[in-house]
Amino acid sequence: EADKRLRVAEHRTLQRSSELNNILEQFRRAISETNNSKDALTNFSDETKKLLKELANRKPLQVPNIYHHMPHLLNNENSLHPAVQVGLGRTGVTMVMGIPTVKRKVKSYLSETLRSLIDKLSPEEKLDCVIIVFVGEVRVVYKLTVMSGLFIKLSSGLLEVISPPAAYYPDLTNLKETFGDSRERVRWRTKQNLDYSFLMMYAVSKGVYYVQLEDDIVAKPNYFATMKNFALQLSSEDWMILEFSQLGFIGKMFQAPDLNLIVEFILMFYKEKPIDWLLDHILWVKVCNPEKDAKHCERQKSGLRVRFRPSLFQHVGLHSSLAGKIQKLTDKDFLKPLLHKMHVNPPAEVSTSMKVYQGHTLEKTYLGEDFFWAITPTAGDYILFKFDRPISIERFLFRSGNQEHPGDKIENTTVEILPVSVGTHAHEKGLLTKDKYKRTEDRFYRIGHFEKGAAEGAVDPSFNPVLALRLSVIKDSAVWAILNAFILKKEMFDF
Repeated sequence: EADKRLRVAEHRTLQRSSELNNILEQFRRAISETNNSKDALTNFSDETKKLLKELANRKPLQVPNIYHHMPHLLNNENSLHPAVQVGLGRTGVTMVMGIPTVKRKVKSYLSETLRSLIDKLSPEEKLDCVIIVFVGEVRVVYKLTVMSGLFIKLSSGLLEVISPPAAYYPDLTNLKETFGDSRERVRWRTKQNLDYSFLMMYAVSKGVYYVQLEDDIVAKPNYFATMKNFALQLSSEDWMILEFSQLGFIGKMFQAPDLNLIVEFILMFYKEKPIDWLLDHILWVKVCNPEKDAKHCERQKSGLRVRFRPSLFQHVGLHSSLAGKIQKLTDKDFLKPLLHKMHVNPPAEVSTSMKVYQGHTLEKTYLGEDFFWAITPTAGDYILFKFDRPISIERFLFRSGNQEHPGDKIENTTVEILPVSVGTHAHEKGLLTKDKYKRTEDRFYRIGHFEKGAAEGAVDPSFNPVLALRLSVIKDSAVWAILNAFILKKEMFDF
């Protein structure tokens, strides 16, 4: 987590540098507009005159910025300042959640959404996040109505309400109709792109992760810890989007530094396509090879966009913010029980001799992204967890099968550990006799076995620390195998 925060700080430094460059650009414009008129320069100090002269003598390249894509913002100096900004301005949290909302003609779901999100947070989690409600309305009456209903939550620092100025939006009346969308739908999706961008620009400096939500959803219990653990497990910086819902733009997590690129991309094409299409294009540009086929592209993108199952958020709103649109979107995945339980396992190199089915790899299983699915294990097959450094294990739990495929269970398989060394006091107690723990030829000790598709137990302290843990198949299986794995270190004992 410290590495993540350091990366955020580095990107903020770059952002400040960019802002300074913009200030210098303004100076350049100022000196060029004066046409070296002495009258225009009389109000500047000698130091400023010197700086302006130096800048005017340079011929730098012109760097594009937001004003190139939205020139109307130059007409009002407050066009990028929230017209409404209420809250304590909390920063330095792990997670920022953004909720855009507009006045709906039929029913507002905002209060129910906030209640669902906040009530499922522990006291500690309430201090480690901030929820930003973005009111995409220029009508002050609605803004005040929203804020009056949220006042108590605003005073704690957990919640903030912002709203953009009218000057932020360009003229949305003469947009080009594309992809068969009506004029009203094009206007709606274009404004939506601008709303998301404003919200992201406001959120970028507040935390390590940003999660995009909507104002008509319900959350599962323990959603915050699940998202945080899942993100922290993916130690690689390669991912760009973690998806905690399969619907639209709900439950999409980003690393805060990536928001700058995303906002830039959206603002370049905000009139052209909906937000979810634009996000997919970013991934395409980053990793897809035009000379390869679509399947190859999807495989490449899957490394940047990682899906967590089952979904943590469900869409409940029937009436869309687009007038007259009824949306019966339900995430069927949300109703499913957790087919693989989230857990942060100790860092390890994992390997197996079993044949993997359809990408349900052991690596993903160990990271908590998926479950492991193998085709008919045979005697001699193994699953090996070789820890990056010796660790002390408190407990282990291996479950096989799940509610969708209950018959794909592991049987006739042992659990084995490889100790760094075996304590002498264990010998004195007679714990390591053949009857108690059988030792394999390669120094592993068999400490458990699968019964009714599961293997669970404590590790005798005398074995710790251990170098590796292994599952060994001792008899051919007639069925396939689904596995979830949890290995608990002593300092993580919360099982």
